Amino acid sequence: MRNLKRLRMFFTVILLLSACAPLVNASQNGKLTVVSTVSPITNIIYNVGGDRINLTGIVPEGVNSHTFEPAPSDAVKLARADLIFVNGLHLEDPTVKLAEANKKTNAEIITLGDQTITQDQYVYDFSFPREAGNPNPHLWMNPMNALRYAEIIRDGLIGRDSANADYYNKNYDAFKVRIEALDKAIQATVNSIPQKNRRLLTYHDSFAYFAPRYGMTIIGAIQPSDFAEPSAQDVANLITQIKQENVPAIFGSEVFPSPILEQIAKESGAKYISDLRDDDLPGVPGEAKHSYFGLMAEDLRIMAEALGGDPSLIAGFDASNVPGIDNQVNQSQ
Repeated sequence: MRNLKRLRMFFTVILLLSACAPLVNASQNGKLTVVSTVSPITNIIYNVGGDRINLTGIVPEGVNSHTFEPAPSDAVKLARADLIFVNGLHLEDPTVKLAEANKKTNAEIITLGDQTITQDQYVYDFSFPREAGNPNPHLWMNPMNALRYAEIIRDGLIGRDSANADYYNKNYDAFKVRIEALDKAIQATVNSIPQKNRRLLTYHDSFAYFAPRYGMTIIGAIQPSDFAEPSAQDVANLITQIKQENVPAIFGSEVFPSPILEQIAKESGAKYISDLRDDDLPGVPGEAKHSYFGLMAEDLRIMAEALGGDPSLIAGFDASNVPGIDNQVNQSQ
């Protein structure tokens, strides 16, 4: 049955490739064709590559990237790519397998996470237990890791398109300046939160690489590693922990709605905040805040407001893409 499914996928891809032959690719407009996965990474690529690349994000916004299964039409996009950037750390294994099976001979798959931290820096937690073998993959939620991603992306683009090296370097330099400003704004915002409140209990643990940098503590995550709902015992334990530690707020996710959180908040006395995000950019394409910078700034504003800090310290941060870039990315829907 599995082999039959693979054969069907193969013939579907062949048909799609034939039907979609007129699509824009690097050989037609002189630009590199670049494919990525989740929207924060796609946006980081856009900040470096700007209008000198054809860029497509495979994973639609608002979709659980951990359980995302690429469609046959995504094989077409991957087959046309010159460069394919993925996070790695097992976040997008089905997409990586599809890319390996369909990419052009000279196309390159560049894994960002594996070049950013070493195995001894992997974080394992409730949502990503060590025994499952999959470390927490949300490296980009630490802006310094996002900067490293941008550096790898810049080098990858220059390696395939040296004629635009000055352009990519200029955009990277502007991105670096903005990341450094973001880093300072995040720290100032966290510092405004009372020390006893600098604790995060989230539905899905996306902040494992964020919290240590800024002096926050992850006290738990609600979603188990199999992406199911937590057990009754897990819920009871969390309610007890929240009460004992006087946690003022618990945070849900726009991508992972869960009525369990409302129950936990009601029974523990904590405030329930439902709109943190990790791979879903705020706003809509074309808005200044629809960017990686906007993602981080909005999360910090929400945290500060809920935990007794000063949200104004991050609210005015310039979340637009770096100068000269107009925020036009072909995001899969």
